[in-house]
Amino acid sequence: MSIHEFIDREVKGNDVVVFMKGTPQFPQCGFSGQVVQILDHLGVAYKGINVLESDELRTGIKAYANWPTIPQIYVKGEFLGGCDIVREMFQAGELVPLFEEKGVPLHDRAIG
Repeated sequence: MSIHEFIDREVKGNDVVVFMKGTPQFPQCGFSGQVVQILDHLGVAYKGINVLESDELRTGIKAYANWPTIPQIYVKGEFLGGCDIVREMFQAGELVPLFEEKGVPLHDRAIG
């Protein structure tokens, strides 16, 4: 399986997936940590994928969305954005309606 196929399978196979530095339990950069805090605060179940485990994955995810930074957040197979976009949407009160519109359930804790 190519890295593009792996990424595509993860993006399409999970309601919410975060390609991040580190894990949801132990983020390895401040931007990934902010995204984890926001999603956990909202009770969004998501899958975190650690791009630090593979250079191929780290470069592949940037090419997949044509987006140069990590973390990258996908909702129902669609690229949502990075940390800045998620933070701005959270502060503007736009994330919960987006998740509700996409049919993403909000719970009390996230999964790794």
